[in-house]
Amino acid sequence: MKDENNCLLLIFTRNPELGKCKTRLAASVGDKTALAIYTFLLQHTVAITAPLKVQKTVYYSDKIGVNDLWDENVYHKKLQEGEDLGQRMANAFKVGFKAGYKRIIVIGSDLFDLSTHDLIAAFDKMQSNDFVLGPAVDGGYYLLGMTRFLPEVFEAKNWGTDSVLKDTLKNLKHENYTLLTLKNDVDVLEDIADIPAFKPFLKNKL
Repeated sequence: MKDENNCLLLIFTRNPELGKCKTRLAASVGDKTALAIYTFLLQHTVAITAPLKVQKTVYYSDKIGVNDLWDENVYHKKLQEGEDLGQRMANAFKVGFKAGYKRIIVIGSDLFDLSTHDLIAAFDKMQSNDFVLGPAVDGGYYLLGMTRFLPEVFEAKNWGTDSVLKDTLKNLKHENYTLLTLKNDVDVLEDIADIPAFKPFLKNKL
């Protein structure tokens, strides 16, 4: 990957607290199992992002973690700011562009299907595209990359619904963008029930 110093990866994460993460999943498996699964997903996200030779910033939902999974020698740490997900992502992108980064990608921390290679490929695609989107099965997106700030991408969206990707693509219809492979993030039990890696968490739940 070329020009890694100009690349920034934003990782949006919820603080892993009992009863506060993966609530839709918890409705099926209980709070303790949902927290264990989310911690497992966080560990996966660390494993695939740590090797990347780009700047990496973790954006926490509630408070900045100390001595947690995210090594301070590898990740910068900030707090999400804004009323909704759109504002929080927009503010993070603004900070990144103001700092001089040319290619910025945001991901969540609940995608077991995402790999280091996927992220490298996404940054590479931004050498010839201004925007890159990773469409999710649920109608949202698991990755957004930008080479310049486009505010409407973050505005007038029903976050967490199946209209987010469609509405975002409307914002990009006159822009130079590309789509990545369709992937499935983890929100409900059906998303993980058939994946072997999650079987140990679900052995008494199915």
